[in-house]
Amino acid sequence: MLKERETVLRRFLILVDSIIISLACFLAFLLKGLVREPGAPQGRYALTLLLAVPLWCLTLYANGIYLSMRTRSYLEVLWAVIKSAVLTFLAMGTFIYLLKLTQMSRLFFTLFAALSFAFVLLEKSALFMSAHYVRRQGLNTRRLLIVGTGKRAQEFVKKVDGHAEWGFGILGAIDDEPGRGVRQVGRLDIIGNLDDIPRIFHKDAVDEVVFVVPRSRLNSLQDAIHKCETEGVVVTVAVDLFDTLLAKSSVTELDGMPFLHFKTTHAREWELLVKRIFDFMASGLGILVLSPFLLVTAILIKITSPGPVFYKQPRLGLHGRRFILYKFRTMRIGAHDVLSEVTDLNDMTTPEFRNKKTNWITPVGRFLRKFSLDELPQLFNVFIGHMSIVGPRPTVPDEVEKYKAWHRRRFSMKPGITCLWQVNGRNNIAFEDWMKLDLKYLDNWSLWLDVKILVKTVPVVLFGIGAY
Repeated sequence: MLKERETVLRRFLILVDSIIISLACFLAFLLKGLVREPGAPQGRYALTLLLAVPLWCLTLYANGIYLSMRTRSYLEVLWAVIKSAVLTFLAMGTFIYLLKLTQMSRLFFTLFAALSFAFVLLEKSALFMSAHYVRRQGLNTRRLLIVGTGKRAQEFVKKVDGHAEWGFGILGAIDDEPGRGVRQVGRLDIIGNLDDIPRIFHKDAVDEVVFVVPRSRLNSLQDAIHKCETEGVVVTVAVDLFDTLLAKSSVTELDGMPFLHFKTTHAREWELLVKRIFDFMASGLGILVLSPFLLVTAILIKITSPGPVFYKQPRLGLHGRRFILYKFRTMRIGAHDVLSEVTDLNDMTTPEFRNKKTNWITPVGRFLRKFSLDELPQLFNVFIGHMSIVGPRPTVPDEVEKYKAWHRRRFSMKPGITCLWQVNGRNNIAFEDWMKLDLKYLDNWSLWLDVKILVKTVPVVLFGIGAY
């Protein structure tokens, strides 16, 4: 019943969004006409609307805007709308280019982008604020029954009491271990034990039963959950069963079997899909545009020093998968055998190691390394899928054997050509600080962070900062 109601509400909100986006498009067209700016035929503006409505709704859906806002903050809603707007108009710009709608009025596109963003934000803000106001007045509330008397149950009650806008009212607490003399859970009175749950249902209206008990007590809850199921009352079980330091939990399902899922990276699947699409398109375009330069560089390397054009080396990628990394060769033959003899990874950032390494670099290699041009063949690694444009630098297997346990978490994201280490000094950074930057990237990852790193990479490459 609740799921059906949520589906109906979601469809209604999608309809409302479609209407206000269409209104924004119509107003943008009228305003463009007032300026008398020449543009594309009217049919092309209709095509823009046909693109914009599904794109807006899809990005809003992907950012969770159609899920319940009961326990969200306004900043979360605002950020979801901003991300949806950016993704929508990036996608629209791509479609306009691919469909050759180049006669599209820039004024219209700008007006439409501004108006649709403003209208959607105003609508979501109005819904958010009105819903929270109504709940603070005691309307549209959900009545909860808490099962549990421990510390976590008390914390749950405090959280609910501190957020009147969530619209939760707690009827009382159920003692799941009678005989201990517990009379209250925070401000709540104990109104019964597990056997009393059906009686409470018949006496008072209860929308949901929340089980907040120690994991050692979970086996004893089967009968109580079955009673709630029989009465048609929603059941929620607190899943903070383990105290994890970094991993975030989520509930997944495999053919009807529920699983509690822990992972240290918080990237959502649609974000990773966008990242992969960008990597594929950017690397493919880069290979195509730079192919004359790649050819000239290969010829220069071949005629100025003996040895192969490319330096191929095994590296470790996502979760330790091995792949072959490609770079332009910048050193004389035999350099790897000498330079890999490092007992302490922190030695790799010392002046002595740097001088030792510099002696092996070829004249052409010195120029390539200065401006990171030796990294360009890694575009093929990105295109294939071994790497990403942005991510922790791929690691040599021999070095990984010297890693500490906490260093290995950097393998939980696909390696990249550029990263926080690249834009914060590169070879001037100590090894431990390099690892901390990689973990900082993982813990704060977002598509926007990738964009910022790409922007910062440009001056680093142009001025050869931290390279040798």
